[in-house]
Amino acid sequence: MSEDKDKINLPADEESKPDDRSEDLDNKGEHREELKPEKADNDKDNKDKKDKDNKKDDEYEEVCFMCRRPESKAGKMFELPGNIHICTDCMQKSFDTMNNGNYNDLLNNLPPNVSMIDLSSLQNQIPPKQRPKKKKEAKKEKSKEAKKQFSIENVPAPHKLKAMLDDYVIGQEYAKKVMSVAVYNHYKRVFSSGEDGVEIEKSNMLMIGPTGSGKTYLVQTLAKLLDVPLALTDATSLTEAGYIGDDIESVVSKLLAAADNDVERAEHGIIFIDEIDKIAKKKNTNQRDVSGEAVQQGMLKLLEGSDIEVPVGANSKNAMVPLTTVNTRNILFICGGAFPDLSDIIKERLTKTSSVGFQADLKDKYDDEPNLVSKVITDDLRSYGMIPEFIGRLPIIFTLEALSEDMMVEILKEPRNAILKQYKKLLSMDEVRLTFSDQALHAIAKKALKRHTGARALRSIIEEFMLDIMYEIPKDDSIGEVVITKEYIEHTGGPRIVLRGQEVPKIGMQ
Repeated sequence: MSEDKDKINLPADEESKPDDRSEDLDNKGEHREELKPEKADNDKDNKDKKDKDNKKDDEYEEVCFMCRRPESKAGKMFELPGNIHICTDCMQKSFDTMNNGNYNDLLNNLPPNVSMIDLSSLQNQIPPKQRPKKKKEAKKEKSKEAKKQFSIENVPAPHKLKAMLDDYVIGQEYAKKVMSVAVYNHYKRVFSSGEDGVEIEKSNMLMIGPTGSGKTYLVQTLAKLLDVPLALTDATSLTEAGYIGDDIESVVSKLLAAADNDVERAEHGIIFIDEIDKIAKKKNTNQRDVSGEAVQQGMLKLLEGSDIEVPVGANSKNAMVPLTTVNTRNILFICGGAFPDLSDIIKERLTKTSSVGFQADLKDKYDDEPNLVSKVITDDLRSYGMIPEFIGRLPIIFTLEALSEDMMVEILKEPRNAILKQYKKLLSMDEVRLTFSDQALHAIAKKALKRHTGARALRSIIEEFMLDIMYEIPKDDSIGEVVITKEYIEHTGGPRIVLRGQEVPKIGMQ
């Protein structure tokens, strides 16, 4: 009876509560079991991603947040929360300042982007692309180590280097000979011991030649054959420090970027400064010459050899980019320019010796001479506007010949990556053979000479008459060969189309 009474006194909803709670717990348990595999997969993915990021970060040096020096310069660093690293020097300075009570000095020495150190807001201040890469440890395999290290054994002898250039560059025999000898002597100087007290001077070069004669192509081919980093820059964008434009040091930062931020490899590289004639001293001007003579003055130490502070992973210096030091003593500088009015200065010098009498030269004696620039001397360059100190740091001065009709024809068909070979390969993908008659090649060369833009005109001319052919060929599968004739180049006829199974005479065909 008492048991029944107890049962009656208990509320009905309270009796059901334990059962409902246990049911909920069971449901939650089942739900938890269902979520466990998915959560484990997410945790695994996050862990793999984190390990991958850490492995990627290990390739780069840590950079001090205060002074922006990399680990190779500042030594081992303290790691603070928020992925912040401080070198021992900056940490000691901070402690000394705090001990002396000079808190204002500490705040004044903070980087300009930070008013007060907030560790939570300083994460990932320096991205990996702006941090120098760690120098890789020497590998055990000798083949890889030999390939990585650059030595004098990697530099071919002058005659071998010229023979390699002959496969890519047509003509310009004198220029190729001068460059081969200069490069060979430069790297002998780089790897010389200097124990006997004899120090070899740098062999920087100044190449003068008309537009389209192959100045840039020569340097590019030379760097590719030597497998050294190359930086191509334009002197027209350079200005004196403090003015809008690129600073002088930007040419070195481009070389460092080409060497994948490897300072040691960059110091064995080549810098080619094109359009060097555009920084000649301006005449008859009363304004400050920030892009002419001032740039020449700023480049003096660069050409001779000095330590340059350059930003890593950026073109301009600012507080958020770490700096590294590059010594330009072993960097080969090659300057090039067209110097368009230099021939008039040379002509004036040659005809000024004697204007009256039996030994007098006619005023028009040198008007028709195509390679008058080859007679250039340093006095002519001074008259053009180059300062003597700048010319003196470019001891090797040579000129490139203006291209003739025969040279143009050879450029079309002889080099390893000749223009005709490129178009033949394009049409061969459609199973069509492309041939040129010898008369057609000379007609193309004559048209290119009239444009006065050198070898650059060849490509534009071929693009014009190949447009219709490249458009129509894929339409007709019966075409087996296309012959470019002189009449088609001169717009007096059309190309010769040969169907599959037919033959065409091969006399005078390329």
